[in-house]
Amino acid sequence: MDPSDIENTDDWLGCPTPLETCQHQLRMYENEIQELTLQLRQERERIFKLVKMHTESVKECETLRGQARHLGSGEPAAGNPTPSRHPTMKQKAAIAQLEIHASNCENNAAIQEQEGQLEDVANSRSNAADFRQAIEALEAE
Repeated sequence: MDPSDIENTDDWLGCPTPLETCQHQLRMYENEIQELTLQLRQERERIFKLVKMHTESVKECETLRGQARHLGSGEPAAGNPTPSRHPTMKQKAAIAQLEIHASNCENNAAIQEQEGQLEDVANSRSNAADFRQAIEALEAE
């Protein structure tokens, strides 16, 4: 038996040829790339939804801050020229909305902290503190 035949395993029963091995590895890479592409697409959709939710939350936050300022100053809020007959009910509604937004900001801060988005964490915590301060101001009246 020739010593070079020992290293040649192409004709052994059940052993894949180098070409078959490469083809198998290629199929594995293709499957992995397809799976990663799908996961990437899903995560992008999730990120876009979160960005949209954040934008809506910021807009609503600004609206509520404006309403809280007007309630605190005793002036009627924009778009509501006549004073309310039940300011305490309005204050309760504003406090409830501010509570929701404050807890949303606190939850967002925890998620952002886990994801390593430190600037967003500081912003979310600042917003939550502002909401809590507005709540305290409304409750003090």
